[in-house]
Amino acid sequence: QPPAIMLSTKGKIVKPKGVVADAFETSVAQALVDLEHGPSDLAADLKNLHITGAKEIPTVGGQKALVMFVPVPLLKLFQKISTQLIPELEKKFGHHVVIIGQRRCLALPVRGRKLKQPRPRSRTLTAIHEAILDDIAHPVEIVGKRIRIHLDGKKQYKIHLDPKEKANVEHKLDTFRSIYRTLTGKDAVFEFPQ
Repeated sequence: QPPAIMLSTKGKIVKPKGVVADAFETSVAQALVDLEHGPSDLAADLKNLHITGAKEIPTVGGQKALVMFVPVPLLKLFQKISTQLIPELEKKFGHHVVIIGQRRCLALPVRGRKLKQPRPRSRTLTAIHEAILDDIAHPVEIVGKRIRIHLDGKKQYKIHLDPKEKANVEHKLDTFRSIYRTLTGKDAVFEFPQ
C-alpha cells in the first residue's frame, strides 16, 4: 500500500493499539475520505466521524454485503447521514451497506472474581443482539418480533418491519438475514406484516 493512502485514511479508521487495518478496511476508510473531500453534501458531516472496522459478508446468490463497524457514541451521527452516505458507498462498492455499532459483551459474573460494579444490561449478549437487530434494520422501524420454535428445537426469529418502508427496503431483506446470522449465529427472517 502506498504511504499516501495510509496517511489520508489514518484518521478515518481507529483500531485498538497494536491492531493494523487490513486492505479491505483501508479501502472503506479511503472511500470515506474521498466522500469527505469530494463535492458531496457529506463533507462537513463526515469530518469528525471514523470507523473501527469493516467486513465483507457473503449473502444469498453469491452477493456480498459491506458491514461498517462504528463506535457506539458516533452511531447516531452516522445514522443521521445514512440516507445520503449508504447510497454513495453502495455505488462505490457495488454491494449493500449496513452500519453497525461496535459493542462489547461483558462476561457473566463468576464467583471469586470481584467486580467493581454490576454488569450493565447494555453489555449482556441479549441486549447486544437486540441492538445489532435495530442497527441492521435502520432506518426502518421494527414493529414486531416473534420467536418460532421448531419441533427439532431450533429457534427462528421473525422480525416485522414497518410496511411504510417496504418499497425502499424489500430488496435488502435477504442481506439483513445473512448479516444477522453471520454476526449473531441466530436465524432471523425479516418480513412485512400483512
